Amino acid sequence: MNKVARSLNLRPRIAASVPDTAMVMAAGLGKRMRPLTNDRPKPMVALSGKPLIDHVLDRLREAGVRKIVVNVHYLPEVLEKHLADQASDFDVTISDERDVLLETGGGLVQAAPMIGCDPFLVVNSDNYWVDGPADSLKLLASGWDDKRMDALLLLVPQARAGNHSGQGDFHMDRFGRLRRRGRSKVAPYVYTGIQIVSKRLLEGAPDGPFSTNILWDRAIAQARCFGAVHQGLWFDVGSPAAIEATERAIADG
Repeated sequence: MNKVARSLNLRPRIAASVPDTAMVMAAGLGKRMRPLTNDRPKPMVALSGKPLIDHVLDRLREAGVRKIVVNVHYLPEVLEKHLADQASDFDVTISDERDVLLETGGGLVQAAPMIGCDPFLVVNSDNYWVDGPADSLKLLASGWDDKRMDALLLLVPQARAGNHSGQGDFHMDRFGRLRRRGRSKVAPYVYTGIQIVSKRLLEGAPDGPFSTNILWDRAIAQARCFGAVHQGLWFDVGSPAAIEATERAIADG
């Protein structure tokens, strides 16, 4: 039984279908990435010769995703023009946050009516991952249990969280249920920026800008927020130094 399945107390079902639609979070201001974001949004910063968002789109394409909803805010025309070139591979919908940056939770709420499937994938555009023995998105989908879950987060152990200097995000019990780090000095798992969520997670959400943390905390309290363990490598690429470090790691194999 693979590691993801053990964490969820489920038999592996790698053949499970990945949701056909993904929300790609791409509206951030990219302040930590300056000066590289002085003339482009963060998803368009290059990593190993191509924009960060293209690495994400490669993974989505390989997993069989064909529809993407992408939120935009900072220098949106640059990202929209680039995404127009992806039309042959993806059905692209733009969730426009030009007037108000809605943060992660508010961005999901605004985009939800544009997403035709339930559950759906949510992927941040500022991370880079390398699959383990199997496609990470397919492994995540194999662990989804609609009866028990409103959110299933892909987590990585701290030891494999490249460029991450935080104290970790979550503890996970043997059934895969998550709890916050709380008063603990550290937590063993870091959120990768990749999750599958049901639209149930968004019911009763606040208006305007807010963090997805609010929705996760509610789901945790209801024992409906779960985690699955990423089996490969993962890198936070939120700063110029992280770009350089990740490129070195890629070059070193």
